[in-house]
This record gives sequence, structure tokens and C-alpha cells, in this order.
Amino acid sequence: MNGLHLIADLHDCRCAPARLLNVTALEVFCLDACARHGVTVVGRYFHTFHNAQGQPAGVTGAVVLAESPLAIHTWPEIAAVTLDVYVCNFSADNSQRARALFNEVIAHFAPQQTEKKEVARGHLGCA
Repeated sequence: MNGLHLIADLHDCRCAPARLLNVTALEVFCLDACARHGVTVVGRYFHTFHNAQGQPAGVTGAVVLAESPLAIHTWPEIAAVTLDVYVCNFSADNSQRARALFNEVIAHFAPQQTEKKEVARGHLGCA
């Protein structure tokens, strides 16, 4: 096994507030982005959180990929998003697809500041 795990914390997102709140639109965007970047969707689950007044207050979602997952969580009250994209590179190098998907999702939220980490995984014993 070996893979690439891309992690981002997006701060002060300047996108339309609906991008942080609309579960259906976020799910469609994530699925379409996965298709655009050539990763294979095998499952998905998205959930809306509600505040004490019953209004939408954030979304969490996961897209299960044949290559591994995309996970996202929105924090509209602080205009923030957390994002993870992990791809396995066992049978092919999916790193470029993962980076392109990751960058598109980040751009979708127009963050003023972004913290990114890139982690190579599962390389123990690999030449």
C-alpha cells in the first residue's frame, strides 16, 4: 500500500454562504468534481447539522472512492471548511488526480487563508 493524503483547513471563506450550508449542492459539487478529475465514486453520505432554531448550521460529507475517500466539513459560523482527500497509489499513481480535485474543492470556497498538509502514506518498506 502507498498513497497520498491531502489535508486542508480553509479559513475566512469568501464564497456564497449557501456553499457552506446547502447539503444537496455540496454533495452534487463533490460528486461532479470527483468525476471531472477521474476518481471513481463508489458511495457517499452527506449530512446537515442544525442549530437550536432548526436552521442549517453546517454540512459534513464523505465520498467513498475506489481510490479512497474525500471528506469535507463546513463551519459556516466561522466561514471555514476542513477537507481531506486520500488516494491509494497501489495499482496506479493517482497523485495528480488527487491534487487537482483537492485544488478545485479549495477554490470552490474562496478561502482567504489555507493551511495545507501533504502526507505520503504506507511507504514503509517501499523502494
